[in-house]
Amino acid sequence: MAEASLSETAMSGPPGELVSRLRVAPPPLLAVVPGLLAAAPRIPEPRLDLRELSAVPSQVRRVEPALVGLRVRARGDSLSARRLGVERTGTAVVFDPRGYAVTVSYLLLDAVQIEARLRGGRVVAARLVALDLDSGLGVVRLDDAGPWNPATLASSAGVAIGTATATAGVDEDGDLVHVTGSVHAIRKFSAFWEYMLDRALFVAPSVGGSWGGTAVVDAEGRVIGIVSLRLGEGPHVNMAVPAERLLQVRDELIAQGRVVSRPPRPWIGLQTVATSGGLYVEGFNDAGPARGAGFRRGDRIVKVDGVAVNSQEEFYERMWRRRAGDTIEVAVRLEETEVLIPVRSMDRHRLYRPVK
Repeated sequence: MAEASLSETAMSGPPGELVSRLRVAPPPLLAVVPGLLAAAPRIPEPRLDLRELSAVPSQVRRVEPALVGLRVRARGDSLSARRLGVERTGTAVVFDPRGYAVTVSYLLLDAVQIEARLRGGRVVAARLVALDLDSGLGVVRLDDAGPWNPATLASSAGVAIGTATATAGVDEDGDLVHVTGSVHAIRKFSAFWEYMLDRALFVAPSVGGSWGGTAVVDAEGRVIGIVSLRLGEGPHVNMAVPAERLLQVRDELIAQGRVVSRPPRPWIGLQTVATSGGLYVEGFNDAGPARGAGFRRGDRIVKVDGVAVNSQEEFYERMWRRRAGDTIEVAVRLEETEVLIPVRSMDRHRLYRPVK
């Protein structure tokens, strides 16, 4: 608009005045001194040193300060030690500035000593605070003033198959391990130890090192899941517990040591395996009431409380309609014979109480 105003003003005056104005206008400086541009000093552009580039993705760098390695020693005479061993290692993710960190519950069963290895190499003691055996998560507290840099936890509700992720944890030497990948599947997951998630995240590829308790993060570095298992023959996938399972109850876990706002599930300690032919008894937990109830390995489970079941998921769903302490009637078939076995269930959390 400025050029248009000047032109209109100039054209409105007498012709001589217009010529005068054009004659007194100085020529551009570079037209008078054409070599000036070449002679002007150049400010060197900053060059990126490739050695300074981090090989760690940005979303992993965001969660890295919250990752600690765990070394757990369990009671040698405990039931969990027979299957999981006495010495266990994994990862925990700090989620509270007071030093509370989440990991998978099986690392912490029957723990008598817990140490946390920080990213700088420092080792601090930790103690078991809470177990949520329904979700498969556990909480420890790091016995040190910190300061602690908690991770940001976020619900996985908006996550879909193909969503980009990274999985990050700490190996047995205290070094960061990580891998970028994506969500491979989202579905139910059940396991032989009377465990089931209505919604689990499966991410691929799986992370190496001590993967139990490692963090699954989204593109912003927010923790959307805690890895529980590595599945498959290879290439493996990681099964992760969605972060909202902790978000919904974290204050309750810290205060109570377990979730008390929902009734405890009945547990009988019956280990099962599902095949195309149905659901079969595979074994027993030595502390569970099913061991002496009359089950035999190879029995096919056909009913729970008179209702037919054909899968592990149906077995759990039917049994969990009852409360801990109720007698569950399980019908099994071996060859042509159907036998009804009543089992007095129990609250599994009574076996693994955190020491306050």
